[in-house]
Amino acid sequence: MNVDLSKIKIPKTKAEVIFNIIGYSAYILAILFLIFKFFQLPDEIPAHFSYSGEVTRWGSKMEIIILPLIGTFTILLTEFFERNPQFHNYPSRLTEENAEQFYLNSRKLLNQMKNIMSLMFAYLIVEIILVSEGVSEDLGALPMTIFLIALFIPIIFGLIRQSKIK
Repeated sequence: MNVDLSKIKIPKTKAEVIFNIIGYSAYILAILFLIFKFFQLPDEIPAHFSYSGEVTRWGSKMEIIILPLIGTFTILLTEFFERNPQFHNYPSRLTEENAEQFYLNSRKLLNQMKNIMSLMFAYLIVEIILVSEGVSEDLGALPMTIFLIALFIPIIFGLIRQSKIK
């Protein structure tokens, strides 16, 4: 059934607002930290890390600008899809009666993933700066593992919630 989801307007939940505040604040603070530290960085900074978080390649400090560009693009693209549920993919059992449930579930999933990615990009930006300055030795395997697992948790719960929508 064709349901025009662009006409359905559901206010953001408190959790979505809180996640946005946390995610955007961390990301913006990391970008400000980068701006503040950029000219103090050495000419070569870590440009690639192994799975264990050890530096495997050093590159020009200009390379650190790529990370906020990719992060900003990813966050804005995810935000766009979060605000436009008509572009999401839904099962054939979507009806006018359950469309709001599908919309909210899908939007919450994207919101959580966007904010986890925001935190991940913020962590990477700050940690690369700290490794560059010798304050930190490497990224560490644990934080990136946690971020990757954290990205899959909303997907799993979102699919479970979606399967329960009648």
